[in-house]
Amino acid sequence: MFNLTFAKDFLFHRLKSKNRHGLHSPFIYRLVDEVIYDRKHKAVYDKIEHERDHLLIDDRYITVTDLGAGSHVNNNKQKKISDITINALKPPKLAKLLYRLTAFVKPSNIVELGTCLGVTTLYLQAAAPNAKVYTLEGCPQTAGVAKDVFDRAGVRDIHIITGNFDDNLPGVIDGLDKLDFVYIDGNHQRDATLKYFEWCLPKVHEDTMLIFDDIYWSEGMKQAWAQIKAHPQVTATVDLYWIGLVFFKPGQAKENFKIKV
Repeated sequence: MFNLTFAKDFLFHRLKSKNRHGLHSPFIYRLVDEVIYDRKHKAVYDKIEHERDHLLIDDRYITVTDLGAGSHVNNNKQKKISDITINALKPPKLAKLLYRLTAFVKPSNIVELGTCLGVTTLYLQAAAPNAKVYTLEGCPQTAGVAKDVFDRAGVRDIHIITGNFDDNLPGVIDGLDKLDFVYIDGNHQRDATLKYFEWCLPKVHEDTMLIFDDIYWSEGMKQAWAQIKAHPQVTATVDLYWIGLVFFKPGQAKENFKIKV
């Protein structure tokens, strides 16, 4: 049933979405043209994908503590690291897009909910090497693997915080003057997603980008995405199917875009 619904949503998105042509917002046109549709290879991609390659041959098993909505693929507690790499990590195309989106924002701080094995975190950090990076992970053993990945990659300035998002996210937000870039990829449930969104709102500003992962994961996530789009502080959203981008541009007419990727 999930696969049928997923396919239906994807087809509907393809039929309704646009490319760069016909976009009347200069900001969104530039985002699509210079960032989303940037196909040029970057040397940093190879370095980070090398870390993914390490994980793809890692046959160790870890015990996964899942505090969110679980997996559509494998809900066993004991999982092989190589299987997690295949089933749970963002594919290279999407991870590289997240890199470009981060570089576009030029954030001074990055907050990621859902470290997993840390490959996406490396992309975020590489795109803004001077930013303070806080990545939150619910599972201690998964976080431990991510820390090993960061160490092997020679990245020392990522702050990895382990435990329940509800316990840890408020403290991270409170410790920052503002939020520049927030990537929410964990606990794919309607109420949790809306709660994290509401917690972020007091610290957003005109250059903030919020990214919500798996906005078509479930009916609950689709409802959460609809409520986020309708929020009065939100002035523009970009639905890329796999992720949703949220912006807060004062004075800009409210618009919601669906873009082919």
